[in-house]
Amino acid sequence: MGHLRAKMQSDMELKGFALSTQKEYLLRAKHFAAFYRRSPADMGELEIRHFLVELVHEKKVSPATHHIYVAALKFLYKTTLKRPAEVMNIPWPKRPRILPDILSGDEVEQLLRSIHSVKHRAILMTAYGAGLRVSEVCTIQFSDIDSKRMLLHIHHGKNSKDRYVKLSGRLLRFMRYYWKTVRPTGPYLFPGREPTRPITPSGVRWGLRKAVAEAGLTKRITPHSLRHGFATHLLELGEDIRTIQRLLGHASIQTTARYTKVTGKHLGRTKSPLDLLGTQQAKVLG
Repeated sequence: MGHLRAKMQSDMELKGFALSTQKEYLLRAKHFAAFYRRSPADMGELEIRHFLVELVHEKKVSPATHHIYVAALKFLYKTTLKRPAEVMNIPWPKRPRILPDILSGDEVEQLLRSIHSVKHRAILMTAYGAGLRVSEVCTIQFSDIDSKRMLLHIHHGKNSKDRYVKLSGRLLRFMRYYWKTVRPTGPYLFPGREPTRPITPSGVRWGLRKAVAEAGLTKRITPHSLRHGFATHLLELGEDIRTIQRLLGHASIQTTARYTKVTGKHLGRTKSPLDLLGTQQAKVLG
């Protein structure tokens, strides 16, 4: 795509898109151009529709992948090419609502105990203990740890939003043990091969896969599973859903509310108003 690719990347950088999102969008736009062997600037709605139909019916891509292609092409035409009319009538695919596998508290403990590397145990404890995305865990710096207020400052989360999350006492103690044992240098709490750069998400996934195999767990577990577990377990402990929304950095309460669908304990605590009739608590019913 040449010049067009460079302009699209520049537009995404100015919009504050995450590096992973930039790579995905550029790759999907490249596939679109390669499919026709023409520049997207020379094509429009007809070619876009035909390409997407081919993806769904011939290549049978998943709804999630289909969604990324639509998002990439909408951005390309609306923002980079400034031709929004070409994608105005391109529908968004319906995304299936698949509930994630949730680790129990015992399974999280089992997983953490199966990690032999102090560094990787610290990483996964942080992901679970603070409910972070894998990209957020990777880029934590020493200066982000506020041990006096027991907070972690998360910079440039999803949609480039900053937030504070609670720093658990157990996590802080293990962070200190990790620092004394590993002695990481550079600004990042969890550096990669180069001290001046953070560990990559793929490095975290590699460590997690080893731990899952060692623990003998059969559930499908990714770094995001620890974030799911954090939210679900807070809900089971009776935490307010609005607080959980802020801790997770969700823009919409609807995103957080899905965790009410995966926890039976939360539903089990719910009382029917029938059980309150004739009691002191019934006064709140009006």
